[in-house]
Order: sequence, then structure tokens, then C-alpha cells
Amino acid sequence: MKKNKNHDDPINRLWKYFASVKLTVTLLFILAATCIIGTVIPQNENPSIYFLKYGEFFYKAFNALDIFDMYHSWWFQFLVFALTANIIVCSIDRLSSTWKVIFIKSPSFDITRSKNSYKEEFASKHTPEELKSFFMPVLSRLFKFTRTEDKENGFVIYAEKGRWTRLGVYAVHLSVVLLLIGGLIGSYFGFAGSVIIPEGKSAKSIILRNTSADQPLDFEIRCDDFNVSFYDSGMPKEYRSALTIVENGKPVLRKDVIVNDPLRYKGINIFQASYGMLEPDDITLGFTDRNTGTVYRNKASAGKEIDLPKTFGKFVLDKYFRSYNFRGHNIGEAFVGILTPLNGEPVEVLLPLSYPAFDKMRKGELIISVEDTQRLYYTGLQVTKDPGVPVVYTGFIMMIIGCFIAFFMSHARFCVEVVKKRGKSIIIIAGTSNKNKIGMEARIKKLNKLLSNKTIG
Repeated sequence: MKKNKNHDDPINRLWKYFASVKLTVTLLFILAATCIIGTVIPQNENPSIYFLKYGEFFYKAFNALDIFDMYHSWWFQFLVFALTANIIVCSIDRLSSTWKVIFIKSPSFDITRSKNSYKEEFASKHTPEELKSFFMPVLSRLFKFTRTEDKENGFVIYAEKGRWTRLGVYAVHLSVVLLLIGGLIGSYFGFAGSVIIPEGKSAKSIILRNTSADQPLDFEIRCDDFNVSFYDSGMPKEYRSALTIVENGKPVLRKDVIVNDPLRYKGINIFQASYGMLEPDDITLGFTDRNTGTVYRNKASAGKEIDLPKTFGKFVLDKYFRSYNFRGHNIGEAFVGILTPLNGEPVEVLLPLSYPAFDKMRKGELIISVEDTQRLYYTGLQVTKDPGVPVVYTGFIMMIIGCFIAFFMSHARFCVEVVKKRGKSIIIIAGTSNKNKIGMEARIKKLNKLLSNKTIG
């Protein structure tokens, strides 16, 4: 004897809970609300910006709830996971009835229901037996399933097509699940960060965007060269990094990377994000004796003392500034050096790169200038990995296919009834469809025209 299913079973109650459409609506509403919050509050900004904007109390509260990195928070991922489970359970719960419709071997037809819908009718002088021989080859060619039932004064042919289109809605459900799973995979196993690499140098790790932690890579990224071109206005037109991927000490891939044209290797994307100039290297300094006009030239580097001729003493480059403010004016890049005469106190010397004669204003016995520098750029790269992207792309493709099936295709059932009346055969063509009623009417008209032409022929 079969035992009745216990509807109070905890597993059954849990199943019913996740099969609820109300749960779907609730989760979608909560996710929509959180996404609005994530749009209003910028994500992954510097903590000091949040502190100044929201104050200490709200900063601590929002930080405890991971509002500043909401899409990677445990509670947001839990909501996505719950919605995924909800959609899967809802689909499975309703799939059983649909499955019986699709894969039944001998479907039943309700001729009364078909006749109550849109129908076409015409008469023929041929007998029902002759019409059966005319109609069956046509309908067998047009429809995957046909069945004939003989009646007292005629016959009925049942036909149908498009059973499988009822799976279109489940394809949409599956696509949403794939999109959600792809997002979770990217959140758990992906990363996003950045790295700055000077020309001729390489990097084996990046700085993660959210945590500023160091993320090692399985290979090296080497910047062989960097070039930038400018518009006449001085704005950058294009900047290009010549990158080489080095693995196990050997170059395996080379590519010039520009904005929106990344290098991709082993599922990792390397984008051109920024650039800048490094501190000048291989500096040539000029030392001019104010009294004699004699010029001495020396190679210099930061922190390295230079012995000067005569009693001029020693000179060392102490600091470098990308932008130096002199008496309220920005004079651009500049070095600050220390001149120590043999018989005197150390003197600070300002050396702007754009004004070689600037040190003449100091009125010292020795005029110092920067004559030449070797300028190197660094490239700023954004490095991302999202292993969920193939799953997301599959979800998008499946959603397009599922929506097309769900909205533009239907499960159609037709019946062609032939009845002998008063020496004539009356042919009634009717049908039903699970959607697209207007399209069904057009198909019945088309079938009516096709079969009536057969009787004429």
C-alpha cells in the first residue's frame, strides 16, 4: 500500500517555499532596491572620501554592511544564490506537467474545444474516402504528428506541431540562471586590479582594486616600449604599450595594447588604462663658471654626489618635483639640489627643466642647469579575470533563443473533420494554439485554401 505524501514534511515545505512566485517577486524587488543603492553610492572609492561624505557614524554602518563594495558582499551574493535556487525550483516544479504534454506518445484532442475556436468550412463533391486519400499526404507532410479517427458518416484527422516550443519559457528561466551563476563565478573566482610598469621593466603581480592586496600572476607582463601621440591642442590622441607575456623565462605572446583593444591570455584581460612619465634618468648637468664662462658637464643621478673643479665643492641632486610652485607660479618639473662649496655653507639650488638659465638669478659663482635628460614613460594597465564570462555569454544567447521561441512560436493543434451531408462532403478545419491566436487564424485560412485546392484538383 502506497503511503500518502506528508505535506508537512520539512523538505516538502522548503520545496514549496522556493517554488513560490511570491518569493521570486520579493527577491527581484530586493535586488532592484540594492542595485539602486549601489548606483547612488559609488562603489570602491577611497575610504577617506566616504568618511568625509557620510560622517563617522554612517561610514562605520555602511562599511559594516559592505555597502561600499556591495556587489561582492556576502548578503548580495546570498540574494543572487537564493534567486537562482528559486528559479530552478520553480522551473522543475512546473516542468513535469509540460513534459507530459511534449513527450506523450498519443496525445488527446478535444474536438469540441477546437470547433469553438476559429474555424473554416467548405463543401466538396468528393466522398469522405476520396478526401481522406487527398488530405492525409498533405497533412503528414506539414505536421509531425497526425492521427485519423473514423466516424459514422465521415472521419476526423488530428494534427499538431510545435510541442517543443512549450520549452521556450524554460530556456528563458535557464538563461537567467546562467546569468546569475556566471555573475557568482566571476565574483568568487575573478579579480580586477591594476599595475604600473615602466618601459623596459616587467611585473609579476597586480594590486587588487577592492582590497589593495597583492595578486600574483602565473606569468610576467613586460613593457617593451611605450608611445603616445598628441593632438595639436596637446591632448593625448593615442597611447600604445608594446607588451610581452613572459612565462618560465620565455616570451610567449607579444601585442601592442591600446584603449579598447586589450591583450588576452589564459582568461586574463590586460587593458590600457593610463600612462605617465617617470622621474628623469641619465641627467646631464651643466656647470658654468660665471667669471670665466667655462662650462663643465657631468652625468648625475639622484643622491649621488658630484665633485666639482676648483673650489666649487660638491653638488648632489636631492629631490625631484613633477610640479613645482615658485612664488605662486607653477614652473613645471624641477630638481632641487644641494651645492656645498669647499669654503662655505650648503646652498639649495632650484633647477626647473623648462628654464635652463633659471639659476642665474641666484647670482652664485657657479651657474647650474639641466642640459639633458632621458625621459621614460610608464604604462598603467588594468588587469581583470572573470571566469564567469563564457557562462554569461551562453546565458545571453539562450535568453535570445528562449524569448524568440516563447514569443514567436507556438504549440498548434488542428482537426480536419469531414462529414457526409445530403450528397456532399462538408469539410471543417479548426484549431487551437497556446498563444498567438491571430497567427492561428491565418494558419487555418492557409490550410483551408490548401485543402480546398486539393479537392478541386
